[in-house]
Amino acid sequence: MAAIESFSATHPGDPEPGDLIEIFRPAYQHWALYLGDGYVINVTPVDEGPPATFSSAKSVFSRKARVRMQLLKDVVGNDTYHINNKYDGTYAPLPVEEIIRRAEYLIDQEVSYDLLSNNCEHFVTLLRYGEGVSSQANRAISAIGFVTAAAGAFSLLGLLRSRSRERQY
Repeated sequence: MAAIESFSATHPGDPEPGDLIEIFRPAYQHWALYLGDGYVINVTPVDEGPPATFSSAKSVFSRKARVRMQLLKDVVGNDTYHINNKYDGTYAPLPVEEIIRRAEYLIDQEVSYDLLSNNCEHFVTLLRYGEGVSSQANRAISAIGFVTAAAGAFSLLGLLRSRSRERQY
């Protein structure tokens, strides 16, 4: 398996139309779909005022997003990215013409957004494969499930301990 090369706004690599672009933000990854000629389509939070990016904390709480066509270099900013069609082994990509047609139809549309069930990775994989998937969200859901289970176990242990103490007195 070849090493994955990272790119930046000053070293853009060579994405093809329909490619998934994974952008490495400080605390998470943002996803876009490459349209060609330096442009991507991605979702950004809907808010009042100037357009926000998903690099802001606001994106975690946003329930709506706007589909935007932007220059890849503007979306990447000072971050790095790589071309990551990681689900190609699991899902067959749609024909490139269909991916681009579906993407262009959504430009400037407002869509629902949910960090765990309808995020930027779900959005671009739905365009590429016809199936919205997000390993980033699945990891978060698994972590939440683990924390919830652990909290429940500790609560149960505390309840059992308090009951055993009650019997001793």
